[in-house]
Amino acid sequence: MVYLTLIYEFLKVGLFSVGGGLATLPFLYQIADNYPWFTREMLVDMIAISESTPGPIGINMATYAGYAAGGVLGGVLATVSLLIPSVLIVASIVKVLDHFKENRFVKAAFYGVRPAVTALIASAALGIVKITLLDVKGYEESGRLTDIFSCRQMLLFCAVCYLMRKYNRHPVYYIAGAALAGAVLEL
Repeated sequence: MVYLTLIYEFLKVGLFSVGGGLATLPFLYQIADNYPWFTREMLVDMIAISESTPGPIGINMATYAGYAAGGVLGGVLATVSLLIPSVLIVASIVKVLDHFKENRFVKAAFYGVRPAVTALIASAALGIVKITLLDVKGYEESGRLTDIFSCRQMLLFCAVCYLMRKYNRHPVYYIAGAALAGAVLEL
């Protein structure tokens, strides 16, 4: 039964997450809330792994989430289910869209989709900040506002931002350095 649920959930993700891999995050948060396959905290690990491995983040995350829920077969089913809507939609509209790309209704539709995609990505980014840089549980336990920040993670975040501004290096260096710092500092 878990396989049918995986197919259903990731078909929905593939159908409605317009705008790339980060646009899948609100859907993955909902899956984390509704099913015992992975938690929101595990989702942050999925993001880190998906960003660090070759390939599109959405597909990597579907594979990881499917694997967490149903092993190898779950990973394959989640990945294929995520891809099916896009493949079918693109295949069916590619010729039609070429004829209507200058149509004012088509332009208006794309004009409306852009802010929605931006909002989905911004919402996902805020969720990641909440999980990675803030310690809500620590704040709730102590009641002190200063306990809401995860100091080591904030320092690492600021250090990486500074280094990125100062040195124009490939992102893989920053990812590897942050992974090493996280392992050493046990973030």
